[in-house]
Amino acid sequence: MTMLSTQVYAELRDAILRGDFAPGDALKPQELAHRHGVSLAVVREALTRLVGDGLADRLVNRGFAVPLQSDQRWQDIAEARRTVEPVMLRMAIDRGDLDWEARVRAAHHRLARTPPLQPGEGPHVSAEWSRAHHDFHRALLEGCGNPVLLETFDRLWLASELSRRWSGAGNPHRDYLEEHRLLEEAALARDAGAAAGLLERHVTRTAAALVAGEASGRPVG
Repeated sequence: MTMLSTQVYAELRDAILRGDFAPGDALKPQELAHRHGVSLAVVREALTRLVGDGLADRLVNRGFAVPLQSDQRWQDIAEARRTVEPVMLRMAIDRGDLDWEARVRAAHHRLARTPPLQPGEGPHVSAEWSRAHHDFHRALLEGCGNPVLLETFDRLWLASELSRRWSGAGNPHRDYLEEHRLLEEAALARDAGAAAGLLERHVTRTAAALVAGEASGRPVG
C-alpha cells in the first residue's frame, strides 16, 4: 500500500471500531475520497485492505459496507480462533524464552490495571482496555515465532474486535480478570495442556456471550 492509502486505511479502521459507522452502513468510495481529500484509487485500496481484515464487506454490484453482525459470524470467528490460538500457545510455551515470559508478565500487569470502562462513555469498553487486552493475548502467542500464524491471529482478532466494541456485552457472573490471570499463570508455568484448555474455554465463553446478546456493560474477553 502507498503511504496515503495506509493513512486512509488507519483512519477508516479506527472510525469503524469507534462505531462511527453502524453495521450494514455503506462505505461509499466517492464520498470517502471527498472527505479524506484523496483519489478514488487510494480509497479503494484502503477499503480492499479493510475487507481483508474483516472490517468491511465487498458487495456484488453495490460497493463496500460495514459487516452486519450475526450469530453465525461470531460462531465462525470463534471456531477459527479455537482452532488456531491454542496450537499457537502450545508452540509459544515450547519455544518462548525469558524475554517472552517478561512480555507476557508486563502485558498482563497492564491489562489487570486498565479500567475496562470510562466514566461517561457508556457501556462500551474503552480503547485503552481494548489495546491492553489485545496486547496480552498477542504477547501470549508471540513466543511461537511464526509470523504467518501471528498475522492470522491479528486478522481474526480485528474481526472479533468489531463485534466486541459494538456489543458492550458480557456475562455479569464471569470473572474476566481471573480468566486472564489463570492464562498467564499456566503459560509461565509452561503447562501447555492447561494453558491451551484455558484459552479455548476463554474464546468459547466470549463467543457465547456475544451470541446470547447479554447486555451488562462488562467487557467481553
